[in-house]
Amino acid sequence: TEAEKADKHALYELAVQEPEADVDFAIDAFRNEFGRRAYRLREDFCGTAAVCRDWVLAHKKNQAWGVDLNRETLIWGQANNIDPLLKKLRRRVTLIEGDVQTARTPPVDVVMASNFSYFLFTQRAALLRYLRAARRHLDHEGLLILDAYGGPESVQRVEDETEHDDFSYIWDQDDFDPINRMATCYIHFTFGDGSALRRAFTYRWRMYTIPEIRDALADAGF
Repeated sequence: TEAEKADKHALYELAVQEPEADVDFAIDAFRNEFGRRAYRLREDFCGTAAVCRDWVLAHKKNQAWGVDLNRETLIWGQANNIDPLLKKLRRRVTLIEGDVQTARTPPVDVVMASNFSYFLFTQRAALLRYLRAARRHLDHEGLLILDAYGGPESVQRVEDETEHDDFSYIWDQDDFDPINRMATCYIHFTFGDGSALRRAFTYRWRMYTIPEIRDALADAGF
């Protein structure tokens, strides 16, 4: 079946990510803040390192470090996103299998944690440890870029389907607890032959509000 032949990491990149837009945003935000260009990026929770790839493609001086705990995903990213680059570009990307709270990299201009991955720190103390670690890895002029997931539909049980050329992407908000703001979400993929890749990705996270994130950032020294 098409589901049996499918590569879930490739599907995820097509359905969820826009790495080129993320890189453009980071470049513009840094220039607006500091009046110069950023050259060094750390991509936390980097997954397949697509942002790292597009970062080094954006400028001949750019360097990128990607940090993620998942070995399988890092191996896929290295093989599919980094190894195909020219040698001079590959030398400017370093992928690290490790915990974003403790993994060490040189000081960077930008730390990016996209796709709400820091929501996996379901205790505020753990979130604060991460934010402090991110701040330590920033240069004296540095920018931490986070995105957030929210709004009224984010706390409802819903399946949202998006059709692509060869598959459909389904975002499944399976449950939400309003007391502790814990949520379970899945990503499914369906195909034209009727087959499906169910629960290709599973997320169990805390739905932090923007005020909570801002307060934690302030406590971390931002």
